Amino acid sequence: MATVLVRRLPSPPHNFTSQQRPFSSHQRSFPAIFARGGTSNGLVIDRRNLPPQDQWHTVLPGAMGSPDPYGRQLDGMGSGISSTSKIVVLGPPSRRDVDVDFTFVQLGIRDAVLDMAGNCGNMSALVGPVAFDAGLVARPVVERAADGEQWATVRFLNTNTGKVMVARFKVAGMPLRYSPEGDYVMDGVPGTGSKITMSFMDPAGAKTGKALPTGNPVDVLELSDGSTVSASLVDVGNPGVFVGTEGLGLAEHMALTPALVEADVVLKSRLEDIRRAGASKMGLDPQTESVPKIVLLFPSSGSSEIDIRCLALSMGQAHKAAPLTLALCLGAASQLPGTIAAGLIAGKSKDTVTIGHPSGTVDIGTTIRDGKIESAKLLRTARVLMKGDVYY
Repeated sequence: MATVLVRRLPSPPHNFTSQQRPFSSHQRSFPAIFARGGTSNGLVIDRRNLPPQDQWHTVLPGAMGSPDPYGRQLDGMGSGISSTSKIVVLGPPSRRDVDVDFTFVQLGIRDAVLDMAGNCGNMSALVGPVAFDAGLVARPVVERAADGEQWATVRFLNTNTGKVMVARFKVAGMPLRYSPEGDYVMDGVPGTGSKITMSFMDPAGAKTGKALPTGNPVDVLELSDGSTVSASLVDVGNPGVFVGTEGLGLAEHMALTPALVEADVVLKSRLEDIRRAGASKMGLDPQTESVPKIVLLFPSSGSSEIDIRCLALSMGQAHKAAPLTLALCLGAASQLPGTIAAGLIAGKSKDTVTIGHPSGTVDIGTTIRDGKIESAKLLRTARVLMKGDVYY
């Protein structure tokens, strides 16, 4: 591919609003984009259109419709589930090796708590395309392929974890803009789109500093009722508590669905107890719902196309797909000797692991060199759904 630097002509950052303006405490709206990234959606906001970060709680909950005791977010842009109560805030780069900074916010649906403890891989897929189109990338790099298609690369820093990510996506037109049309099919999302290649650089230890926070591939967790359970505590992309269904006595694992988990109050309570015990063991705050998340791992389904099957819980809800950073964490965990995930693939070393989740599959590529996880890679799609002013 031929690589060129694209020099942008000055233009208004029209993808946020026709006229950006500094935040004022007297106004009751701010410009934003509403968009889908992977299997999530939410607001994308230019940091300049928000008050200082310690005042975000006065603005963002109202925009998303929280707090809502009915759990619907009917009076805002959210829709009552964890994967659609998300916000991405873009800002100027704080480091010379990145093009843009972004902060992820997971908003509590019922309690309106702004949780910034971790990252969201799905919403991260929006950062490169939106920043490129909004003119936030000072010197974008664009490659022209042999077939004439052009691909942009944007490096960005996730301020939640301090980790760098790289997005590569298709651009077209004059001036160049992100091109969402394509033939890539992503499970959990209807239709097709152009693929966005997401690379998570040096993803280990996003919150704890180590891929295996305790140094053990498997830990025995002591629960509040005096019982114990074995779990792999892994921190790659985002920390996760991985438990096998057989270890929980879930014999009917083949029929376990998000709906069945949601209906089983006793099981959900036990899983939350396990998550909290894992958080404490990892040195994290068990009161923070967003990290770590808990992931159920199923024995092989016998399919030659799926390496590992899982079901994740996010913010206390059974997820209908795989939270992207948890899929990334699981893919890496399968390549760490001795973990529960590695046992499920019989300890095989694989460049790409196919993970099955309730909505389909996702492929995770992990590069390990000299025992260190250098990067993890996966594919997403994304699309801007609307832009304008959000009232709060």
